[in-house]
Amino acid sequence: MSEAHLFKKGNYAYGWTEVPVSNPGYAWRDGMVSGNGENGYITSGSPYHDSFIFQYMWFNYPSSHPREIPEELTGQLEEARWNVLNLNDQWKIKDHTGATRIRTFYYSYHPGHQLRLSVKNRGSVNGYERWTNYETAETGVRYGDEFGQWIRTSFTSRADNVTITKLEQSSTGSKINMTISIDDISNMSRAHNGTSEITALHYKKLVDPEAKYIAQLVHYPSYEGSELSQGGYGGLTRVIVMNGSKKKILLDDTQEPMNVGGEPNPAIQIVDAEAVYLITQSNRTYDMGTMEEFAGMSDYALLEQLLSNTDAVAQKYKSSDGRFDYQAALSPHAELHAAEFNAVSFSLPGDEADKDQDNLALLHTQQRSHSRINHAFMEQIYNQGRYAMICCNGSSAPRLYGMWTGEWNPGWRGIYTLDANVNLQVAAMNTGHLTQAQLGYIAFFLRNLPDFEYNARMAYGMHDAIQISVNSDGDRGMHVEYDNDYPFEYWNAGASWCLLPIYEYWQCYGNMEIPIVDTMRIQELQTLLSVQDGGLSDEEFADLVEKGYLDLEKDILLPLLTKQANFWEQICTPEYYTDLGGNACYERGKTSLREGEKYMIIPGYSPENNPIGYNSTITANATMDISAARDGLFMVIAMEKTVKREGYEEAVAKWEKLLGLLPAYKYDEDGALREWAMSEYTENNNHRHLSHLYPAWPAYETQNNPSLAAAAKTALENRDKFNTEDATAGHGWMHKALVSARLKKGDGVVSALLPMLAGAGYYASLMTDHDTNRRNHCYCTDTSFGVIGAVNEALLFSNTGEIELLPALPSDWNAGSVEGLMARTQVEVKQLSWDMPSGKVKAVLKSRASGNTIRLSAGVPWTKAFVDGKEAQVQSGETGRFIAITLHEGTDVIIDFN
Repeated sequence: MSEAHLFKKGNYAYGWTEVPVSNPGYAWRDGMVSGNGENGYITSGSPYHDSFIFQYMWFNYPSSHPREIPEELTGQLEEARWNVLNLNDQWKIKDHTGATRIRTFYYSYHPGHQLRLSVKNRGSVNGYERWTNYETAETGVRYGDEFGQWIRTSFTSRADNVTITKLEQSSTGSKINMTISIDDISNMSRAHNGTSEITALHYKKLVDPEAKYIAQLVHYPSYEGSELSQGGYGGLTRVIVMNGSKKKILLDDTQEPMNVGGEPNPAIQIVDAEAVYLITQSNRTYDMGTMEEFAGMSDYALLEQLLSNTDAVAQKYKSSDGRFDYQAALSPHAELHAAEFNAVSFSLPGDEADKDQDNLALLHTQQRSHSRINHAFMEQIYNQGRYAMICCNGSSAPRLYGMWTGEWNPGWRGIYTLDANVNLQVAAMNTGHLTQAQLGYIAFFLRNLPDFEYNARMAYGMHDAIQISVNSDGDRGMHVEYDNDYPFEYWNAGASWCLLPIYEYWQCYGNMEIPIVDTMRIQELQTLLSVQDGGLSDEEFADLVEKGYLDLEKDILLPLLTKQANFWEQICTPEYYTDLGGNACYERGKTSLREGEKYMIIPGYSPENNPIGYNSTITANATMDISAARDGLFMVIAMEKTVKREGYEEAVAKWEKLLGLLPAYKYDEDGALREWAMSEYTENNNHRHLSHLYPAWPAYETQNNPSLAAAAKTALENRDKFNTEDATAGHGWMHKALVSARLKKGDGVVSALLPMLAGAGYYASLMTDHDTNRRNHCYCTDTSFGVIGAVNEALLFSNTGEIELLPALPSDWNAGSVEGLMARTQVEVKQLSWDMPSGKVKAVLKSRASGNTIRLSAGVPWTKAFVDGKEAQVQSGETGRFIAITLHEGTDVIIDFN
């Protein structure tokens, strides 16, 4: 390994993919990434023509599509129910004119300014390499030519919320001569899905007379009803030159119609500099003035804000000799980032000879094997996934693209998809011992919460309840995206599924204080952050805001879990039920169920499937809904018993009664868990989605129910047998890997991961595509992050009061270790190592709570267990052998299974 890679963990490449100025295509996907969850970048690492595409998590490109739920939605509920009950699969969702509704869309994520570094000192490149340091979140480039060896490094600071780049003169003293410019937006855009009109925006490129900064300011189109009608965004790069000169120059006018700047193409020319430092920040505004005024404007509040912020960083790290101190700026950021990254480490011995390969060579090594996972590749992509997950967390949940895009109109608009993709992306958030990701996820959820209440009210006429939209663009999550093929307004499982990661955060860490941040939109939450109907009083809300934080148990989990439970209570009406024979029935005006009858959950949507011979995806009694309802009620009951508010016993009794009246799971003739608990439907296993396996993952019911686990395994096998179409999507394979881990199928985890790992799922940057074959050409991080979740679940199962070591160990993983995983019972697994040839498993556990009684087992063969060297009493239960231990806060306990 070269001198550049003396850092412990990272990735590196001996080649680069240059991003052309015009028609860049997909080249940006091979760029290396950094970020702090709000700001970030992608860099190509080209020696002489590098590009930095800057990112801002909250960028949203508006469109003329609606931002309000259509009024006609509410009136269609009874019609939908009646047609589902009567198996009328020809019924269509209508718009206000009576025509079949055409789906509308949310806003679209987009990149910031694309900075171009054009170096004039050009020769014949030798010894090239670029890298990402996982512990500091730095990307770097090193190469040699006739002028010596050149190095440049960059990072996005968690401490200062800016991106900093350092360029230095060569090893032989050759000075830096280059031009800094901004690429045209039209050259970055690509009509991926045609849902936004990029040419409707206006923008300017700006360089001040002293060449202090180069910036881009953009005014969004002014669509009626858009919260961004007078909004826009900007990015500014502060340029610091040491012992050289810089000046503003004008490049050729590219005749870009969207560019309304008086000087269309200003740039900065740098001559004979010893060092150059670039400090960049991006942001957006709702108040850029009118579109008509923008071309003539010369004063911009957003520009002044960005300039002030970058100047502050320049002054903060100015050394006594007047130079910018890059290392001083890096240090506080690296401390914050490294604490997150180093909390967990994973080692999988084997394939040692491959561990010094660069990204592309290692990727090709894996692609030559479609039958096993290369252990060196597994380690690398686990670390890469953790790195990228940390880089795009803290301010929000990860987008479909994480937080990175080099194109306009990205696939699926680069938004947040909440019926699989985001769920996969945060699957490792809690067990992966992160501490900032949860804060961003909670802020994202709360930001959308008013719309989630709006959804339940408009789709179902509900009160004091929440229903999650399938998608959100980050700013809004109301029901506007739906049609007959994708009836997202009747997807019911979202609140339970999306609250589960917050509940698991509590399981791992106990009660926490969640800082109130602006992105939560706290002022819109007064009616929602209370169990009580009507919300908090003015005095209570004022006290909450003044306190500055939310109590995880009392202010977040209990109220929100109650509102999701209210959803299940209100969707269940005695008029729609199944009788003692399991037949679907309707009885108008019925007010209560008779003994043995069960509610129907109608209508419903099991993404994105429909029964064989049935043309509609609007159905009833989706297994996903039943399981989500059960799990959601389990969670709210647990939280009521924890908080013990006045009258909680009545609430517990109410939810326990509802649990008993929910539809029962239904099983097929071969014993498989069915996707719909409806005898009227025929199962359809030719589909990638595994929504009906919700009882295995993300819920936990199969863990202590052997018959349900067996039915889920058969259902999973049926998907393997019969799914012959659309088996390219990475989220489908990651979902299958997580379900396989929960069903204790270690080799199933491997077989589910391999299609993406051995196919075209990974780029040279080790970031990931949406598909095994890149058929959609969609950058997507749910594979990158989902792999971590699958590995964590294969090595450690946990739930309140129970831990299983190595529940789904792949047969090829004979030895290895993982350190720092969190168990969902307030326990850190400080060490977990295994050596199967010698039959030994060792764990070191540390509890965050005293008197923490754990049912502990191992998923590999064992005969004896030892606790701190003393043999433990082995007990037997329906699901196998275990030992019971009690852990005390802060004390390490050593466990050995032999």
